[in-house]
Amino acid sequence: VQLQASGGGLVQPGGSLRLSCAASGIALSDYAVSWFRQAPWKERELVASIRWTRMTTVYADSVKGRFTISRDSAKDTVYLQMNGLRPEDTAVYYCAAPPPNYQYWGQGTEVTVSS
Repeated sequence: VQLQASGGGLVQPGGSLRLSCAASGIALSDYAVSWFRQAPWKERELVASIRWTRMTTVYADSVKGRFTISRDSAKDTVYLQMNGLRPEDTAVYYCAAPPPNYQYWGQGTEVTVSS
C-alpha cells in the first residue's frame, strides 16, 4: 500500500497550490483521508480531513477559509486546494488514512511560501 502526495512547490505569499493524494493498493474511497504538515522544528499538524459520509470536512483553525479539502471519486484522489498562502504555511505536507491511527502515509510533498 502506498499513498502518493504531489503538487508541492515554491510559491509567493498570497499564491495558490493544489496538492493531490492518490493511492495504490487501497481505494481511498474506502477511507477518511487527512492532510498533515510538518515544518522544520515544529510538531506535525493536522491540516484537514474529509470523510465519505456526507463529505464531512474538518480544518485546522490556521487554514480555515484558505484551504479546501475535496475528493474526486472517479479518480480516487483527494485534493488540498491552498489559497492565500503565507510563509507560515511552509512545510512538508503528507496525506494519510484512515483516522484515528493513520495506518497509511504518503511520502510528503514540500511547500515553500517565500518571496
